[in-house]
Amino acid sequence: MQTYPDRDAWAEAAAARLAETLAAAIAERGRAVFAGAGGSTPSPIYARLAQADLDWSRVVATLVDERHVPETSPDSNAALMKRVLLTGPASAARFLPLYSPAVTVDRAAAVAAKALSAEGGRLDAVLLGMGEDGHICSIFPDSPTLKTLLTPDLAPTVLGVPPGRDGAAPPQERLSINLPYLASAGRVVLALTGAAKRAVFEREAAGDPAVHPIAALIAAKVPLEVLWTEAA
Repeated sequence: MQTYPDRDAWAEAAAARLAETLAAAIAERGRAVFAGAGGSTPSPIYARLAQADLDWSRVVATLVDERHVPETSPDSNAALMKRVLLTGPASAARFLPLYSPAVTVDRAAAVAAKALSAEGGRLDAVLLGMGEDGHICSIFPDSPTLKTLLTPDLAPTVLGVPPGRDGAAPPQERLSINLPYLASAGRVVLALTGAAKRAVFEREAAGDPAVHPIAALIAAKVPLEVLWTEAA
């Protein structure tokens, strides 16, 4: 875990790592795929990454997870990414949504999985956040899809995530990439803020990889870099 004195230094460091990896992919293959998290934590990182000196026309941007809602919804991660990251120079990037107006969330997941596979089936740079319950992407503790999403020897894919039972998270249907997408990525940055999330990370890292997403990242040898600042 790398620590930073304030949110500005933390966000700058995360954006610099992601930009470096995207630039290397473009230089090597002529294109790059970026996948990012939703929520409020990534916003300052996205704002800096959007200004990176990249050939953004060669970048495909997608999400690590999404709520099964259209972009007109205030809960849409796609709307957040378009508003904060895909602006200025980065507006030249091509956005690949996980959500589609399919009849079911599982059908939408299949459509997204096919679209990502067509881009090479591999993510070059990934920005993750972590919830206070230890979830990453939409891989929630006690979710019916938890073990499938954390199975390390499946093909990289996108899966539908049902609402939690008996009031457990998530409150609505979601879509999520699985652990193999993270394990095969070029670089994965996990951006954390605040003392509470550091404690959650340290607790979860010592858990069972079959049911604790953070432990699963470590066990699967995901190319993970954890960046933390105490500023919540």
